[in-house]
Amino acid sequence: MTAAAEPVSLRIDFVSDVVCPWCAIGLLALEQAIARLGDAVTVDLHFQPFELNPQMPREGQDATEHLTQKYGASPKQLAAGRETIRARGAELGFVFNARDRVYNTFDAHRLLHWAATLGRDQERALKFALLRAYFTDGADVSDPGTLQDVAVGCGLNGPRAAAVLATDEYTEEVRTQEQFYLDKRINSVPSVVINRRHLVSGGQPVELFEQVLREIAAGKENDE
Repeated sequence: MTAAAEPVSLRIDFVSDVVCPWCAIGLLALEQAIARLGDAVTVDLHFQPFELNPQMPREGQDATEHLTQKYGASPKQLAAGRETIRARGAELGFVFNARDRVYNTFDAHRLLHWAATLGRDQERALKFALLRAYFTDGADVSDPGTLQDVAVGCGLNGPRAAAVLATDEYTEEVRTQEQFYLDKRINSVPSVVINRRHLVSGGQPVELFEQVLREIAAGKENDE
C-alpha cells in the first residue's frame, strides 16, 4: 500500500485593505481554492497592510465623490462596477450592500496587527469581521468604538482592543510592513504573494487561484 504524500506547505501573504471590495472577493476566492486542494497543502496565511487612501481624513469622504475624483468614473460606470462587485460577491457567498462613505483604515490595520500577535485564527476572524462590517453593514471602520465592537464580536478582548486604539501601539510595525510591500512595487490590491516569490494580483476567480496553488505545490511554477 502506497503511503499518502505529505502535504506541501505554502506561505501566503495577502496584501489588502479592508475598504477594498476586490480584496474581499479575492480573499473569498483564495480560501475556496485552498479548500479545493484539501489535504494536499497546508497554508500559513498572513494578512499584510495596504492603505488605498492613506491621506483620507478621519471623517472619510462620500463614496461616489471619492470614486469620481480618483478614477474619473461616470455615474453609469460606477453603477456597473458596483453591480459587478455585488454579483461576484454573491457567487462567493458574500453580501455587498450600498456604502455611503470611504474611511481611513490605518487603525483597522493596527488592530489586525494586534490580532496577529494572538494567532492566525484570531487575525483571520477579525479580517473577515472588518470586511463584513464595512461592505455588508456599512459601518465606519475608522471609528474606535466600532472597531472595538467588531473585535469583541469575533471573540477578542474588548478592553485590550480599546487600549491599542487609544494609543499609537503597532504604528511603527504597520508602517514598516506597508513600506516593505510598496518597496516591492506592490501598488494595487489585493496582491497575493505565495512562498515570498510568486505574485497573483487582483480578485481572481477560484479556478485561477486553484490552478496556481496546484502548480506551485507540484513544483511546476514558472520561476521567471
